Amino acid sequence: MNDINKIIEEAVAKINNADSAALEAVKNEYMGKNGVLTQILKSLSQYSIEEKKVIGSEANRAKAVIENEIEKRKDFLKKAIIDEKMSKEKIDYSPAFYFPFSKGSLHPIMRTIEEITSIFKSLGFSVAEGPEIETDWYNFEALNIPANHPARDTQDTFYLEGMLEGMRNVMRTHTSPGQIHVMEKQQPPVKVIVPGRVYRNEATDASHSAIFHQIEGLSVDENVTFADLKSTLTSFISKLYGPDIDSRFRPSHFQFTEPSAEMDIQCILCKGKGCRVCKNSGWLEMLGCGMVHPNVFKSVKYDTEKYTGFAFGLGVERFAMLKYGIDDIRLFYENDLRFLKQF
Repeated sequence: MNDINKIIEEAVAKINNADSAALEAVKNEYMGKNGVLTQILKSLSQYSIEEKKVIGSEANRAKAVIENEIEKRKDFLKKAIIDEKMSKEKIDYSPAFYFPFSKGSLHPIMRTIEEITSIFKSLGFSVAEGPEIETDWYNFEALNIPANHPARDTQDTFYLEGMLEGMRNVMRTHTSPGQIHVMEKQQPPVKVIVPGRVYRNEATDASHSAIFHQIEGLSVDENVTFADLKSTLTSFISKLYGPDIDSRFRPSHFQFTEPSAEMDIQCILCKGKGCRVCKNSGWLEMLGCGMVHPNVFKSVKYDTEKYTGFAFGLGVERFAMLKYGIDDIRLFYENDLRFLKQF
């Protein structure tokens, strides 16, 4: 038994100092046809049954230990070869060996959406999405715009072939249907914005596009007032343009809010003195808003005696044009790298 332990010690010492070629010689020395451990196993016949069990078990244990040490040494030698190779090899990163592509960046529309979204998140709003293809009910009727209502004429709608749930399909003309989807799934309190792409069947020029982006906002709870609406939007403008920019609300009309208003801000370019951008008025029209019409609540089965809410909608392109000093909306969609590289 002492001889076997000594054999293991000697073998491990030889393995730890062996190179790849010597490892095979060590293996043969101990476990080959005439190896030391092989000879011990062959000699078991001269021992008693009890001795055979003990010596045979120890000899097999020795074989397992030596084989394991040999494999560990092989792995070590392989890694050493790779490390030596890596230390000698160098990668040439000079321009001759790669194409100097410029780093990409976010599109100005996406940057504006992310900035606006971040501000409303800080004001307690969550973010939701809605489908770009809507039924007539979601896009119009649930928002208190019944069939043949004159308000539909201002939407310049893209109608699609086919029916869904027995109603005509449309490319959504605003992100306001998003508030219907949210309210159908969630009871108040609700505080959410819905950013997304919208579609209008109208001619494209410097200030109009058939495809553009809006962000719809909605807040519903008990005792929500117009003062809450003004406070929210005033805080938003202050965070976006700074606390020195004044704002005002003018009476307006939207079919899905009552009362309704439009929010103007002091011209950020001339600070209210009057310029070409604000048409010398000192003010810029920024968004529409108002208190949610009771008929909208009825369409989603909200208790109109218990809940009130406000909604607002803003055009992302308008905010982006002001932020970056862009005077033609078409620049956002032409994919001209000379324009996009500025952002």
